[in-house]
Amino acid sequence: MSLPELVRGELGDEDPVARVHLGGDDELFVTPTRTLIYRAEGLLSDESTDEFPHDAERVAVSESRRKAKFTLEYGLDGERTFSVPRGSLDEVLHPVLAGVLSASGITDPGETVERTFRFSELTLVVTSARLVKHIGAAVWDDDYEEFHYDDVTDLTFEEGSVATTLVLTVDGRQERFKAPSDSARAIKERLTNALLAHYDVDSLEEFRALAAAADGEDDADESVDRTDFGGGPDPLSAEPAEVDTDAGTREEPLADEEAAEPRADAAAGASEQSGTAGTAGTAAATGMHRDADAVDAADQETVDADAAGAEAAERDGFGDSGFEPAEPTDDVAEEVAALRELVERQGEQIERQTELVEQLIEELRRGR
Repeated sequence: MSLPELVRGELGDEDPVARVHLGGDDELFVTPTRTLIYRAEGLLSDESTDEFPHDAERVAVSESRRKAKFTLEYGLDGERTFSVPRGSLDEVLHPVLAGVLSASGITDPGETVERTFRFSELTLVVTSARLVKHIGAAVWDDDYEEFHYDDVTDLTFEEGSVATTLVLTVDGRQERFKAPSDSARAIKERLTNALLAHYDVDSLEEFRALAAAADGEDDADESVDRTDFGGGPDPLSAEPAEVDTDAGTREEPLADEEAAEPRADAAAGASEQSGTAGTAGTAAATGMHRDADAVDAADQETVDADAAGAEAAERDGFGDSGFEPAEPTDDVAEEVAALRELVERQGEQIERQTELVEQLIEELRRGR
């Protein structure tokens, strides 16, 4: 699809990596370094473009009934906002946030942002190399966590009635994320596929076996000094990694066949007595039901007869007066047809005027 002339001039040598329609001829274009908002010519304004660089320190999103507002903060340079239809929020958030993460150096060149998930105040960004987590009112700022797939040794899911918990094991510790059940399937598939692709395996079982083999090699090679005094916890106070062990148990049969026989005989006797009482009750209920059906049938015949008489009187329109309704003439039929055609034309004109008014209202809401 060709780009508007004004947009081509603004892009220069850059190519858009994402393009989102915002209603009418308005569009959003995302490049590796910035986001462009294109507004087509309308009743109140000429076509225009707005540019939003991706070197933002904070990205926030707010929603109203019809609109979603993006706020990009640039530190001492202030903040800038733009609005999109609420239905386009997720489609716009993904490429914009991917551009901001790339410009901030969170993701590496060539790293692909697979999917962005937003659950209330939790934002999860799945890339081809890591999982980025942010908690807070903003979608992203410098208070974030990232988990490289190179450090992941296991991934499991705990299903719940209203939420699913993702359990990511990173460097021997468990990181837990709760996602609503209606979105759990999507994030499970995205995160699992990204992790498997990173390790070039076909299933989580293969991944766990690969991680276990690597862990065994590390334990065997004790001569290598793996102490790291970087950004992690103090190695002197670090707790050992938790190891899950599943111990199988075998349940013994609790029922005794000899003790079960008297209980079965007693149950059979009780069932026989209950069946006799049930038969008598059913017969009484059947008789009452038949009597009620007979009364209902007689009432229904009376109602049907009254309804038939009323329908005939309404159809005649003149009752027992002896007069017959007049048949419409050809002239009357032609006039009715002409009026119907006129009404249809007026309806089309009103519909067109309504569209123009709605367009004017929409442009006024966008502040154009």
